[in-house]
Amino acid sequence: MAYLSMGEAHRRITEYLNRFSDAVSYQNGVSFKSLFALSSNSHFLLSVADALALFNDANRLINQNDNYSQFSDIIVPLFRSLQHYKHSNFVETYNAFEKTANAFVQEFRNWESAWALEALFVIVYEIRVLAEKADRQLASNGKAPEKLKGAGSLLMKVFGILAGKGAKRVGALYVTCQLFKIYFKLGTVHLCRSVIRSIETARIFDFEEFPKRDKVTYMYYTGRLEVFNENFPAADHKLSYALKHCNPQHEANIRMILKYLIPVKLSIGILPNHRLLEKYNLLEYGNIVLALKRGDPRLLRRALQDHEDWFLRSGVYLVLEKIELQVFQRLVKKIYIIQKQRDPSRAHQVKLEVIVKALKWLEIDMDVDEVECIMAMLIFKNLVKGYFAHKSKVAVLSKQDPFPKLNGKPVSS
Repeated sequence: MAYLSMGEAHRRITEYLNRFSDAVSYQNGVSFKSLFALSSNSHFLLSVADALALFNDANRLINQNDNYSQFSDIIVPLFRSLQHYKHSNFVETYNAFEKTANAFVQEFRNWESAWALEALFVIVYEIRVLAEKADRQLASNGKAPEKLKGAGSLLMKVFGILAGKGAKRVGALYVTCQLFKIYFKLGTVHLCRSVIRSIETARIFDFEEFPKRDKVTYMYYTGRLEVFNENFPAADHKLSYALKHCNPQHEANIRMILKYLIPVKLSIGILPNHRLLEKYNLLEYGNIVLALKRGDPRLLRRALQDHEDWFLRSGVYLVLEKIELQVFQRLVKKIYIIQKQRDPSRAHQVKLEVIVKALKWLEIDMDVDEVECIMAMLIFKNLVKGYFAHKSKVAVLSKQDPFPKLNGKPVSS
């Protein structure tokens, strides 16, 4: 840090206080929000932190002026938070910033208009990010991480303030999305339900009035929840909405959406092309798509094994595992096509032994009884139309459309 005089330190702190006072007086939301963005590492805020380290009487500056003193409950802990942040003490940074956030929320509640909504968004964002940093620091010191859970409770209070009538309600979806990020991080996704009910059933909310950014994020997270619940039509709708309305320049966000939309599409019989997987670096799905095209259960199992950790962390492993039935359907279909070329009159009679041999060639060891169970499941799931001639161990396929397409419907329907 370059040498800083006492006079320069005084000037920087006073400049911050004047910016704060002027932003409130003129209801300048853009200027106001920048005063709370700690994790932005802005040159101005870091310079104020340096000034605070030298000038020990900042509280006197705040209290001697009515323009500042009325907001002392916000500014005093914010200054403390700034100093701790400069020294990477994130636990104390969060503790102080939480006091600022609570004081700000009380003040925001009393302001009739929504002019400070963007500043509230910054505070909500900082609360989550600082809590994550604090929890990592606590964990590294062998202590129980607890700040993110507290951040969730604070954000629920903010949500309650916004979830009323008036212009402020358009901020409810942004807070909801930050809550989702916290709940997913903590593994408490069941807590999302009450917030979702408030957004989707409350008459005061019109989903289309929310900013596009927030709608995309909301649909992404609720789409992921539908994936976990194996409600694939709903997951397809929500994630497709998020993809359609996502800024095309935000490739990282598109990749995040596709990470969940691709297994959903696969589960309803829609295969992505390889160029898409390459463009968004999602080649983990490459061999799964190839297994579906070839009807190769061995390739599917190998792909699941090779990328097991990645699929498990993403929460899509079980979705992809259930695609095996579709792979078996493709295998049976290939056998049917070969038989039809050789003897069209008997193509619809598929001996289970033939399937056993095909699987053996793929280095999958199954006996006739196991193959019969798979065929029974294919018929039950309407992936194959036909019946069993049990004694002769033959699957008799329908002569009309023996392999129905999913047409965007899940296998279980």
